[in-house]
Amino acid sequence: MYDRAVSEGGLAVVTGAASGVGLAAATRFAQAGLGVLLADLPGPRLEQATETIRAAAKAEATVLAVPTDVSDTAQVEALAATAFETGPVAVLMNNAGIDLPTTSWTRMDNWMALMEVNFFGVLRGVQAFTQKMIDAGRPSVIINTGSKQGITTPPGNPGYNATKAAVKVLSEQLAHELRQAGAPISVHLFVPGFTYTGITAQHFSEKPASAWTSEQTVDHFLERMSAGDFYILCPDNDVDSARDRLRAEWAMGDIIENRPPLSRWHPDYREAFAEFEKSGGR
Repeated sequence: MYDRAVSEGGLAVVTGAASGVGLAAATRFAQAGLGVLLADLPGPRLEQATETIRAAAKAEATVLAVPTDVSDTAQVEALAATAFETGPVAVLMNNAGIDLPTTSWTRMDNWMALMEVNFFGVLRGVQAFTQKMIDAGRPSVIINTGSKQGITTPPGNPGYNATKAAVKVLSEQLAHELRQAGAPISVHLFVPGFTYTGITAQHFSEKPASAWTSEQTVDHFLERMSAGDFYILCPDNDVDSARDRLRAEWAMGDIIENRPPLSRWHPDYREAFAEFEKSGGR
């Protein structure tokens, strides 16, 4: 569906477009011939990103910065209104996200902030755009940015994990509902691997050898989206796709075999998981 959407032209709307994979994706959409609406918090980063996209876009293409806080419903609805007043929407990429520390029983303030941006920000985008995209009746795609932390839910930040698990569920339900409605809209769950972005740069002074660049991650995603994949788990320089599948299989096995939650990190199952991974699964 992505290739059909691009061939008919129109706009790509990207939230969290001022840096990282959002900026890399916006660049690729512009290079493919789409106009681009960049949505992010107002400021120099958004202004610079807009100039970057204008340089990558065709001369006649529309490139607009639309300052948007996805935690504010009115601002997301205004983004949708601007988009559809500007032209047909070929791509909606709900990508904006933040990372804040949490534990299961502390930092309620961070839990709420994470939910407002990482999950409700995506849901607001889906709610503001989807019916208008259905009514347009043209091939288009909706991309929601998830995380492997929403699939295998490793220990360390339950609030972030919960938001990304919610994005996964929303994306699955949206894909099913659009399929049942016969709408020419495909949905894709974009799951970056270890990627050097503005969020990860908070923890590293330079790109770790195991991380992919935002451009590598987006290029892999676009290739798999063009092939029609819904679940697009991107590898990196440390974890390949086969290893991702094994980790996801083991995580599901916790439910099927009634193991302790997060048994991959449980001392009683450490050797069993190592053997599972070494043997390539069942």
